[in-house]
Amino acid sequence: MQNLIHLSQIIIAVSVLYVWTFRFRNVLKEFEQFGLAHLTRNFVGATKIALATLLVTGIWVPKLVLISSLLMGMLMLSAQYFHFKIKNTFIKHLPSLILLILCIFVAYSSI
Repeated sequence: MQNLIHLSQIIIAVSVLYVWTFRFRNVLKEFEQFGLAHLTRNFVGATKIALATLLVTGIWVPKLVLISSLLMGMLMLSAQYFHFKIKNTFIKHLPSLILLILCIFVAYSSI
């Protein structure tokens, strides 16, 4: 079970890092569609990258896992809200929905 939790932490972290580095153009486009400011986008990006780092570090320091997974889950829940707000198709909701489910799983497992 512990391996599955660690794998989930790594999947969340790698997914976030991938999107915010290699697919940053998509992030720019989405935040523009959402009508959010550049400062908000930068804050969200820095926060997600920091939380992704904490999730990976949490493999060795378990105290970091609960708060980082809950905060990342809140960001994914916010992403769901904004996808619904602009009426995106379900396929656009799916990545943040999967990551939200993984965050809930990791947070629940760390209690």
